[in-house]
Amino acid sequence: MCDKVFLKVSLWKKVLRFKCKGKLSSRFIGPYRILKRIRPIAYKLKLPSKLDQIHDVFNVSMLRWYWSDPSHIVPVEEIDVRPALTFEEELVQILDQDVKVLRRKIVPLVKIQWWNHGIEEATWELEDSIR
Repeated sequence: MCDKVFLKVSLWKKVLRFKCKGKLSSRFIGPYRILKRIRPIAYKLKLPSKLDQIHDVFNVSMLRWYWSDPSHIVPVEEIDVRPALTFEEELVQILDQDVKVLRRKIVPLVKIQWWNHGIEEATWELEDSIR
C-alpha cells in the first residue's frame, strides 16, 4: 500500500455546477501523506496549513492512490480551493466556434481551453453561458 494519496476537489464551472461536465473533468490535488487509517474506508491525511479549515479525515471515495509521477501533481497553491473542496475553472482561450442545428433551434457553441488543462481536454460550451 502506498502512503500518499490525491484528494478529490469538485469543479464549479460558471452555470454548470455538479453536472456531467464537472464529473467528467474531476480534479485531484496533492499528494498528501496518510497519517492514520481510521476505518477500512476512512483515512486521516496530513493537510497543508492552507487547508486548516477542512476536516482531515476522508472517505476512500474522495481519495486516489498516489503512484510516483511528477506530472500528476497539482499543487493546492495553483488553484483557489474553497473550504467545501470546490474551485472555479478559468477560461484560457476560445479554440473554435460551431453552430449546432436542431429541428427548431440553432445553438451556437464555442470550444474552450480551460486553465491547467491541455488542448485535448477542451470542452464545447454554450456561447451564451461564456459571455
